[in-house]
Amino acid sequence: MDFTIHSSFLPHEDADASLAFYRDLLGFEVRNDVGYGGMRWLTIGPVGQPDTNIVLEPPGADPGVTDDERGTIAEMMAKGTYARVLLATADLDATFERLQASDTEIVQEPTEQPYGVRDCAVRDPAGNLLRIQQKR
Repeated sequence: MDFTIHSSFLPHEDADASLAFYRDLLGFEVRNDVGYGGMRWLTIGPVGQPDTNIVLEPPGADPGVTDDERGTIAEMMAKGTYARVLLATADLDATFERLQASDTEIVQEPTEQPYGVRDCAVRDPAGNLLRIQQKR
């Protein structure tokens, strides 16, 4: 079998703040921007990787999610424990400096991890954890 990961989902609560972070700060492309029922979905991805996407979606958009579950999701997003993604960059220090110069919440500065990678951690505007590794 031949698989690729085409899209992963992260929640967002503010599409404009998400665009400012992912497009303007990190340099991702906007591949789709769709509104429906008062909600907005953004599909973004790294330049030069058209088959790799992150869909930023409203956290309560799934009609199968109960009101109690929406409350739990909101609590977890506020704590930054609901969703995360791992990115990689050729220049971790330059990426971190750019993030640090913005109003991005820094969770961990670039660090050599005991499991063999050098990375940092930040939160996007919705509280999602992004770990960014140095490519080796």
